[in-house]
Amino acid sequence: MSKIYTKGGDKGTTSLFDRVRVSKDDIRVESYGTVDELGAALGVAKNYTDEGMRKEIEDIQHKLFTVAASLATKDQSKVPVKITEEDISRLEQLIDKYMDAVVPRSDFILNGSTKAAGFLHLARTISRRAERRAISLSAQDEVCPLVIKYLNRLSDAIYAMARYTEEGEASVSY
Repeated sequence: MSKIYTKGGDKGTTSLFDRVRVSKDDIRVESYGTVDELGAALGVAKNYTDEGMRKEIEDIQHKLFTVAASLATKDQSKVPVKITEEDISRLEQLIDKYMDAVVPRSDFILNGSTKAAGFLHLARTISRRAERRAISLSAQDEVCPLVIKYLNRLSDAIYAMARYTEEGEASVSY
């Protein structure tokens, strides 16, 4: 078994997908690292969902590798697989599926009446941060617009799944 450490990052740099070396606190590393964090949060959440939603979350986790690869590549012509409009349409279908199944609300809800909902809401907030990091990166360097659009829809899809898994939603009182 090969060793997982390379010692290449011991001085605070890392290699991007296209072998460009950058500081570990570079906004590009922060953006794909946040996508990695999102995938991990979804990995926890799916363990508390039904089989159908678990499969949908796993499909999203696979797509997050595509998102991360794009964000981890400075030269976008070297990105092997890209996010497509079809990927975004799939998220919109998930949003519609789950939002059509819940009672509409106009107030804020307390997150997490179930474990699934709690972990999904946590993933949703990480998804929003991933989108913000990708937008910050796009102000400095090229980012595929479909990646940002995907992350925007993804947080909505995760919200819809979280709402669907809530039980006895309580609203926020002011």
